[in-house]
Amino acid sequence: MEWHGDLFMLKLFVVEDHALVREGLMQALQALAGNGESVEVRGAASADEALELLGDSPDIDLILLDVMLPGTGGLALLGALRKRHPAVPVLMLSALDDAETVRRAMRQGAAGFVPKSSSTEVLLGAVREVLDGGHYLPPQFSEPAARAPRGNIQARFRLTAAQMRVLELLVEGKTNREISEVIGVTEGTVKIHVSAIFKALDVSNRSQALLMAGRHGLKAR
Repeated sequence: MEWHGDLFMLKLFVVEDHALVREGLMQALQALAGNGESVEVRGAASADEALELLGDSPDIDLILLDVMLPGTGGLALLGALRKRHPAVPVLMLSALDDAETVRRAMRQGAAGFVPKSSSTEVLLGAVREVLDGGHYLPPQFSEPAARAPRGNIQARFRLTAAQMRVLELLVEGKTNREISEVIGVTEGTVKIHVSAIFKALDVSNRSQALLMAGRHGLKAR
């Protein structure tokens, strides 16, 4: 998200091969505007087009990705996105909402899964939850206990999605250099995030931050 005048610009990206569906999703996402935010939505019809456009615009806040893309499928593209743009959350969208498809998407790093049968209200709620650093699954697949620690600690200490991702990597024992490689930013940017995390958690060093994270249920995977 970036400032444009007095507004935050929320940048979203839709990858869907059917033009009417893609355009409908892009229009629906405009409803997220408000409360000091404006919304910019871009779209792509294929994996190749998505990767090309994302290479030119890496500062995307969220990607909405269809599972059933022609050629390179959505799950394969998800794997590529997790390597090239690990800090950008990906919300999967599909007409297939069987348990195995949902599990595969979540195992490969999706931040959520929305069936195409969902209402626009449900979709927007899922997008907002993921933008706030949480995860979204359809009610029949949700696991509140598994999702609670991350969402609770982020909300309690008002961490951004990027700061939350850095904190998770700190908990996993990664150094600043390793974190910079994982999320694709400079080591200096990581240090800025770490300082902001220390301030938010009211701690002065990494050990205290890890202790605080552990007290709120955030454990190494």
